[in-house]
This record gives sequence, structure tokens and C-alpha cells, in this order.
Amino acid sequence: MITLQNLSFAYKNKPPLFGQLNLTMSDGNIYGLLGKNGAGKTTLLKIICGLLFPQQGDCTIFGFRPEKRAVRMLQEIYFIAEEFYTPALTIKEYLHLYAPFYPRFDQRAFNSYITTFELPENETLTALSYGQKKKFLIAFGLATNSRLLILDEPTNGLDIPSKSQFRKLLAGAIDQNRTVIISTHQVRDIGNLIDPIVILDEGQIIFNQTVESISQKLSVSLEKTAPDEKNVLYSEKTLGGYVVINENRRAADSNLDIELLFNAVINNQQRMSAIFAQEV
Repeated sequence: MITLQNLSFAYKNKPPLFGQLNLTMSDGNIYGLLGKNGAGKTTLLKIICGLLFPQQGDCTIFGFRPEKRAVRMLQEIYFIAEEFYTPALTIKEYLHLYAPFYPRFDQRAFNSYITTFELPENETLTALSYGQKKKFLIAFGLATNSRLLILDEPTNGLDIPSKSQFRKLLAGAIDQNRTVIISTHQVRDIGNLIDPIVILDEGQIIFNQTVESISQKLSVSLEKTAPDEKNVLYSEKTLGGYVVINENRRAADSNLDIELLFNAVINNQQRMSAIFAQEV
């Protein structure tokens, strides 16, 4: 369980980024953390990891306070940043040095992951391409079996086959004791994986809902003519007409489009909040 209560944070000589932010995340889920550029997604991930400290409020990870940097907590967290450093070590040397820190590290699973990703085991990490380095870190992170895996823009730098492999490996590595947080702008790369969906905007969590709840509350339809904007939550012109998001009053089945959902939440926060406050 991850709990953030009344969290406030500001960088030095900058206006507050978060003010009284609240968020709860349960085990066994792959959370999608979405937000506009500059919303503070990476900062929030670093607070959860204990790399940054809030000025006010509480953050607890599996009962630990991240700022204490307890070894038992750090053994349960693996964070892959969007911008990362890899030492001048081979994969074997890296494993020898870092894998022992994680008590449940699975060597067999790691070997399987790097085979899937076609990574050269004897090559120095610094000689690998950006995409290969990213795949190595993903493979290592999955193999740690840490209770919390945090991925900041994990599909950046991956080619199309690697994105598909990433989705398969991540789906196979999740269980009821593991939590994954993915922060991304490339929602189409991971749309079938993330559930619940969390949206951060203007220093607050403005949306935190499961895919099931979203499907019950909202409908997506294709209309030939432009809708009356007063009567819909969000619409967007596309080939063949307009894609429209509206309240699902008829319990209709429709496919979730996360990009459309994000735009609908950002542009219509009050109506969205009212809809999801209603009991099904």
C-alpha cells in the first residue's frame, strides 16, 4: 500500500508544485500516472522513492517513510528514470554487483528477459544503444521481484517489436503482491496494461479510477456531425466524424481511449468529478 496524505512540495525559489496532494495505491495493480508536461509526474515518483522530500504531509510505502531510506524499503523499490546512468560494466558484472541487494532477484527470469530482448551479455553497458540500455534496466527491474516497480516513460527509445515484448513481459511479471507505476505520455504503447488510471494536474490528483469504473460511467461513440459541446464531456474531430465522450446513461459497451479520457478529464474536471461521485 502506498499512501500520500496532504503532500506539499516546491523546488527552491519556485512556486509550489503540489499542495495538499492525496493519493492511495493498492498492491497488485499497474497504475498509469498521466499529466501534462510540467505537471510534476517525475517529481511525484521521486518523492515516492525517497529521492525528494516533501515540505509537508506524509508519504508511506509499505509502512515505511521513504525519506528514512531504510534498507528494507529500498530492497522493495526499483525505479527506472527517463534519464538514467549506466556504469561501464558488462551485464554479468552489473548483476554480480547489484543483484545481491534484492533478496528475491530471479536469475533465471533475468536470463529469459535478456534473451527476449536480444541483449549481448558480454557487451559493456556504455557501448549499448539507448534502447538497449532501457531494455536491460527493464529486464533487471522485473527480475528484482521488488514490491514496487516505478517506470518513467519506459517505452521511450524502444522500437516497435521491443514495445510488444515489454508489454508481454510486464503483464507476466505482475502479481497480487506487486505494484507498478508507469508515468508516460505514450499511452497507446501501454493502454491495455494500466489499470487504474491516475491523472495529475495543477498540484492535485484530479482522477483516480479503475478501467471497470470508467467503462461503467463513460461511453465513447463516433458521430457523423459535430455535437453540441454543452451536451457532451469531450469531442474530437477525426476521420469520418467526431469521437465523443459522454456519460454512459444507457450502460452501453465501448472501447476506452485513454488519450480522449485524459483530454476529457483535463477539460471538464467538475463534471467528471460529479459523474464519478455517483454510485453505480
